[in-house]
Amino acid sequence: MTSARLVYSCDDHLDLFSLPHDVWTSRVPARLRTAVPHVEPHAELSRPYWHAGDRVMSPAGGIDKVYMASARRDLPDDGYRASNPALRIHDLDLDGVHASVIYGPGSLFGFPIDDPEVKVATARGWNDWAAEQFNAHDPRRLCALPFLPTTTPEDAASELERCADLGHRGAVVHVHQIDVADRAWDRLWAAAAATAMPISFHIGGGAGYLKTARPGTWEMAAFSAVAPMQLDEPLVAMIFTGALDRHPGFTLVLAEAGLGWLPYFVARMDASFAKHRHTSGLPADQRLPSEVFRAQVYATFEEEPLGAEFIPMLGSENIMWASDYPHTDSTWPESRAAITHLESFMSPEQVALVIGETCKRLYRLP
Repeated sequence: MTSARLVYSCDDHLDLFSLPHDVWTSRVPARLRTAVPHVEPHAELSRPYWHAGDRVMSPAGGIDKVYMASARRDLPDDGYRASNPALRIHDLDLDGVHASVIYGPGSLFGFPIDDPEVKVATARGWNDWAAEQFNAHDPRRLCALPFLPTTTPEDAASELERCADLGHRGAVVHVHQIDVADRAWDRLWAAAAATAMPISFHIGGGAGYLKTARPGTWEMAAFSAVAPMQLDEPLVAMIFTGALDRHPGFTLVLAEAGLGWLPYFVARMDASFAKHRHTSGLPADQRLPSEVFRAQVYATFEEEPLGAEFIPMLGSENIMWASDYPHTDSTWPESRAAITHLESFMSPEQVALVIGETCKRLYRLP
């Protein structure tokens, strides 16, 4: 059945190490060019690295191919393949995927930038490049999302509105850098509703015990296992504070959240809501968490053995499949084979929603 339908991947990636070196330096005043992400030689290594100010972030020009899904096919890759929109389309075609919603650099852990002016300039630089140099190549199939500055709610809302004017179809905010329980952020949620721009909270950060910045250790593997569940606190805050209830036109996407923990968590929220609503100052007319979830929250998943059983528990309209290209755990270039198991448990109509129709509608893709 999947061969006859267009497949949309709602969470792919474009990492810092694959980007052209001038994404930011060509778009900011000269005085900020060493403060925003830029490439310079590394004093101790034989290759250039991305820096922000005096902080070293990532190699420039790709990483070891063993960490990239593209290594599964004999494809030429100079380290920048993922950021070449024409080659990106080629790789979608190899995978039988029609369109891709793409999370850019900063989606997982943000940027190590403290200065508010530089932080806003960094967001704007990526957002302009994504619209003008990447999505514009084929806006029917490429949807690289902008990311919003976390400096103030006003900065984030203003940039969201600017991105809507640029033709972007959604946005990412690094949720672990803001306090979503603060009603000041209603300014952003209202702007998202007014512009019909879904806001994504992507996994990355949120853990207290595990040190996520220590690659090459057991902690990186452990964090990878628990990362999706770190979205539990932002989600429960958005629901119990009434942020979603106050803005019924606002859509929230839990990106790379997976599925297994969510049926339990949504049911747990309902139980806690019922037990505590009269003693916790919750508005009498506030909807049940499960009602809010079904009306306004979406979650993305990749390969999940029990996914077809979990999806009906959450609502097939609320779940979107993703390839995660070009990361190691991507289903590329066998994505269609990877999602055929859904057909054994779900109706053709439900499968169609999960593998494409919901993504297409949410991001206004053809």
